[in-house]
Amino acid sequence: MEKLLQYALTGLAAGSLYALVALGVVLIYRSTRVLNFAHGDIATLATFVSFSLLSKGYSFPLALTVSLIVGAAVGVAFYFGVLVKAQREGANLLGMVILTLGLALIIQGAVVWWWGAEPVSLPFPISDTKTYRLGPVVVSQLAIATMAAGLVGSVLLYLLVQRTRLGLAMRATSENVMAAQTLGIPTRMVLSVSWGVASALGVVAGIFLAPALLLDPFFMLDPFLKGFAAAVLGGLNSLPGAVVGAVILGVAESLTGAYLSIQFKNTLAFLIIIVVLLLRPEGLLGKEFKERV
Repeated sequence: MEKLLQYALTGLAAGSLYALVALGVVLIYRSTRVLNFAHGDIATLATFVSFSLLSKGYSFPLALTVSLIVGAAVGVAFYFGVLVKAQREGANLLGMVILTLGLALIIQGAVVWWWGAEPVSLPFPISDTKTYRLGPVVVSQLAIATMAAGLVGSVLLYLLVQRTRLGLAMRATSENVMAAQTLGIPTRMVLSVSWGVASALGVVAGIFLAPALLLDPFFMLDPFLKGFAAAVLGGLNSLPGAVVGAVILGVAESLTGAYLSIQFKNTLAFLIIIVVLLLRPEGLLGKEFKERV
């Protein structure tokens, strides 16, 4: 039983970061119906910015703040500089998804050019070796910080979306853009905020994942795929579903690696996508999207 709790706790820590990635994916999809395949690469770029600042002796709060600003700025700039212009030219959803893939490739090239392709270690102030005993389980300092980051990010997003006028505008825009425009809501500004917030959530996940991994230009590829799988599991138009799906996926991965096979662990996310799409295409908490005309 103690081992089961230990593995579940490890999975919960991973799932909390998957949740941040999944929330970003869902937030953009809800508002624009675009799957942002550059989500992980924006987080990678901002994490390398944090690496540069920490390596030069700057404090972690400053490095985190600057990284969040960089990630959010890239998301907003891409929306205004590329997607808005593409929409004016009549681009369809598939075309806009391809544009996000192009952004991902550009960021990958920029990261390799500036920081190189060799893996590096992120100087992180929180230890992954210092542990605490909580009853029958042992938890590292980094795992506690990881779960706290996931919880704080999810709560702040909930407060933004559900408790502010901006959040009300975001919900209205995601439901019906034309109706929101008729009501005087600056929909493009609201959508740009969605892109910025989503990118910032991915940056938090990247910074707290980096200490457990070697930092390289592609280190967010696997976490992005896991976050995408969590979003599909919970429902691509449901923010609570993204959190539920991420927790389920994180715990399931940990238990699978412990009791079945570590090789099968990385396959589980893709099996979940297949099963969910076959049995419940809208996800566990998602609702069927109906296009308004």
